[in-house]
Amino acid sequence: MAHLPIRQVAYFCADVREAARAHHEAFGSGPFFVADNIPLARAVHRGVERTVDHSSAYGQWGEVMVEFVQQNNPGPSPFHDMYPEGSGRWGLHHVALFVDDVDAALARFAARSVETALRAEMNDGFVFAFADTTATLGHMTELYAPVPTLTGFYDFVSRAAKDYAGGEIIKTISLS
Repeated sequence: MAHLPIRQVAYFCADVREAARAHHEAFGSGPFFVADNIPLARAVHRGVERTVDHSSAYGQWGEVMVEFVQQNNPGPSPFHDMYPEGSGRWGLHHVALFVDDVDAALARFAARSVETALRAEMNDGFVFAFADTTATLGHMTELYAPVPTLTGFYDFVSRAAKDYAGGEIIKTISLS
């Protein structure tokens, strides 16, 4: 996977809107598109099916997408693996890569003793996963296939940044 560029840098935070505004003020990133309570058809965290209710803010930061993610429900998750519930800590959580086959990439990680922290499916069948690379990299690695809906969303966020002429930095969207 050495040839795969980082497509996204993501931070876990308490409030995605507040974090996106702060990042915009510090680095000029954005605008940010916020999806609240992103619906998942299935989420398997460390082999156990769980509810993972999260919200994310997506914006462009130079050549890379930046994401801020918050967990809305209590309980175990790949986010709380790194930032324990109630700790008040937040920071870099993952970088994202496009891979041809998510499950094959997870198998390659597993062959190197890297556990799958999460494998999730959205309602439209889109699959994403977190390989727990914290022991070697200090963060998780997110994997997803570059299907047209995903690459189209990446293009949309990038174009919005290029066309941004000021005004509201936060826009709410739906990922249902």
